[in-house]
Amino acid sequence: MISQNAEKVIELNGQWDFEQTANAFPPQTFSRKCPVPGLIHLARPKIESYDKLFKKPEQTISEEASDYRQLDYEPMYSWYRKTVHIPAENEGLEAMISILKSKYVTQVYVNGMDVGQSVACYTPIDLKITQALRFGVENEILIRVGERIWLPPHAAGSTDKEKVHYIPGIWDDVFLSFSGKQKILKNLVLPSVKGKKVDVKLLVRNFYPQQVMYGDPMQDSVKAEISIREKASGRQIATGIIEGTTVRDNETQLTIEIPVDNFKTWSPEEPFLYEAEIKLYNDNTISDETVTQFGMRDFERRGKFFYLNDEKYYLRGSNITLHRFFEDPDCEALPWDREWIKKMLIDDPKSIDWNAMRICVGVAPDFWYDLADEHGMVFQNEWLYWQNHGWDDQIRKEFTDWVWSDGNHPSIVIWDAINENWNTYIGNVLIPELQQLDPTRIWDAGYMQETDLAGVDPMDEPHLYRAGWHLIQQNDPYEYLKKNPYLLGKMDDWEQDHLKYLEASATQLVNEYGWNWLWRDGRPAKLTKNMYDSLLGENASPEQRREMQAYWLACETEWIRAERTMAGVLSFCHLTNNYGYTGDWYINEIKNLEPGVSLKWFKHAFAPANVFIDLPDQRYFPNGNYQPGEMLEFNLTGINDLKNAISGTVFMKLMNGDGEIITQKKIPAKLKPYGRINIPASVKLPDTSGGYLLLTEFKQNGSEETLKSRRYLKVGDQKQFNFHDVTP
Repeated sequence: MISQNAEKVIELNGQWDFEQTANAFPPQTFSRKCPVPGLIHLARPKIESYDKLFKKPEQTISEEASDYRQLDYEPMYSWYRKTVHIPAENEGLEAMISILKSKYVTQVYVNGMDVGQSVACYTPIDLKITQALRFGVENEILIRVGERIWLPPHAAGSTDKEKVHYIPGIWDDVFLSFSGKQKILKNLVLPSVKGKKVDVKLLVRNFYPQQVMYGDPMQDSVKAEISIREKASGRQIATGIIEGTTVRDNETQLTIEIPVDNFKTWSPEEPFLYEAEIKLYNDNTISDETVTQFGMRDFERRGKFFYLNDEKYYLRGSNITLHRFFEDPDCEALPWDREWIKKMLIDDPKSIDWNAMRICVGVAPDFWYDLADEHGMVFQNEWLYWQNHGWDDQIRKEFTDWVWSDGNHPSIVIWDAINENWNTYIGNVLIPELQQLDPTRIWDAGYMQETDLAGVDPMDEPHLYRAGWHLIQQNDPYEYLKKNPYLLGKMDDWEQDHLKYLEASATQLVNEYGWNWLWRDGRPAKLTKNMYDSLLGENASPEQRREMQAYWLACETEWIRAERTMAGVLSFCHLTNNYGYTGDWYINEIKNLEPGVSLKWFKHAFAPANVFIDLPDQRYFPNGNYQPGEMLEFNLTGINDLKNAISGTVFMKLMNGDGEIITQKKIPAKLKPYGRINIPASVKLPDTSGGYLLLTEFKQNGSEETLKSRRYLKVGDQKQFNFHDVTP
């Protein structure tokens, strides 16, 4: 949350005049309106390239990647214009315009004066505009944004090979702020629960002119008073004062450590918030003031696990690829609809026991993080760096701005610098430098591991794509699986390439798995068409594909969670472009956030404590058949993410293709804290050949909730097997 003194802020969100031009000169007239924040696809009347940018495909075409240089539309400059009245009483104050996020290459003019340009796409653009303002009258603000294809090579990041269109625009809040000669440009309020303290870091902008004549001052004294209080009650728990000097017409960092006591910690389960009120004095007069929201929480890694406020904490959740969703024809203004975002980002995930999200290949608008702070969700916050990285000096600038701008959100617990890539400068130079600025979070350097990093490797991000990744490369996926079986649903079945994650000393956060994406209408995604066509047939119905997907994802989730050295499990993907290379698990119209069957089964697979079946699937994958009358002996695997032991009963049923219960058993289960147990089980298979469902239902003592696990079994040899589907 970026807060300012409300009396000295003019909000500029809302409808702006809008137009596009083929060249970099301003338009003569403005024929459209466009909301801020938003992107240019929201302009009305629609921009000329709209139908090309948001064309819905008639059928799925199997593809593996996209090249952003192969444009199917004419790139244009986009112009935003707004007039704003500046009160006469603000004359004598210093003014800045802040654009929290805008892409790609942003140029700002005020009353015809060029006040600055920025290539930053994901961090705030703060420009001094005092010299251009007129007080007591209307002022014209003109902002030009370019296209991704024109983004210069030194800009940090911005290439995602699973994006086709990079929609430009001003996509976060815009406002004017006024202050005296010294301003709190940015601040960091960094808590330490163990240390019972708060470190407050200020980046102060001094507006006094630089030295011109010999003997002119080069520095000025400044004082900041800080009050820490509970957000809800206003109860003050600590105060502090910083005194120092700042460099003229420059930015200076000031730091203070403030002891705190008798405080409440922040967690997704209890998101208790504090505020830091900061008043900046220049010549004994308040020059600027701000209020910043934060939470008291420690997030760290110890060995292979994460700890939140000194307790082991397993992450369970998913990914959001917002910048892919931007090119979804159904996106519209949903990313800026606070109620819709709360349901998608907080309410729906919490309903299935998720506590974490990876904001993947590109950060989100600031209010998303505010919602997570207020309602309880933790984030692995990832920069848009996959195939492209920029120049070192610009990466340092943008990444440093990123930490300053987003670093007050308790919901952000991991800075994720890189996706599926390596960068020696970022991993070995920049991250250690930024850890000095913000020592309260963990950094993830993509695929860089112990052998790539000069220092300690705090965490790795395994992407556990098994059958699907291999199947897209095969002419006959089913025959490939016969020779290279994938024992979906079998615990401890780790292929050779993935054993390194079990053996590594770093914390392991599985933040991608499940190569079985569907579009919301049940069609396969670009990366999964060949796989679905092979395993289910080209004429499979949307319901059949969704059922297979849900079962596959549940089995893989159980498998990964059963490996208790994995500190977190984040499935891929909770929200993305519906017509892209992957897909999410909502169905039909995304504005309604209708959960598909995969999301419903995640409630069972992601339950903090549950009992899973340790057997390979035989319905979708060729993993052999059992013989009629065979005694099947196996384990039930009980897992528990919680600090307390969980006791309950497992009701195990074997059901035939018509849903009739052939046999059932009751098995007691006690799940140890944070652990795993193997519970021996057996069932005599029927003498009749056919398709069977093995279902477990786990009920904790004192709870009415039933948590399920399932495996499909083939008994005997026959051409067709009929299976009974149960609802989640």
